[in-house]
Amino acid sequence: MNPLERLTAGMTAEKLVTVTSEMTVGHVVPGMPAVYGTPMMILHMEMAAGSAVQPFLPTGHVSVGMMVNIRHLAATPVGRKVRAIARVVAVDARSVLFEVEAWDGDRKIGDGSHRRGVVDVAEFERRFGVTKPAAEMA
Repeated sequence: MNPLERLTAGMTAEKLVTVTSEMTVGHVVPGMPAVYGTPMMILHMEMAAGSAVQPFLPTGHVSVGMMVNIRHLAATPVGRKVRAIARVVAVDARSVLFEVEAWDGDRKIGDGSHRRGVVDVAEFERRFGVTKPAAEMA
């Protein structure tokens, strides 16, 4: 079975977050403004993309990020709600291409594309030598 066989263009999902001080560039880089950081925006776009396809993947499979091409268009202060949206635009033999956007109310603050691959978690962990922390194994 091809793990991508149930995925189709048009699938969508959203991730809604309220910007906290920990999500700002100023939290990570001293002297920078306390506004929503680009890496956090990308994370939330990736989370939306993963949510769009996860329910349709076979047991034991997940999607993982492979590529991002993102524009951060406007600053968003702490306390504002951000809505990250991901929409499947293409599915090929090994990956899924998404169109992604982020919105602060009715203002678009980011957009671009994101590609995810689908992997068998157990095989992926074996291949890359991923081990579980001792606390998880107890």
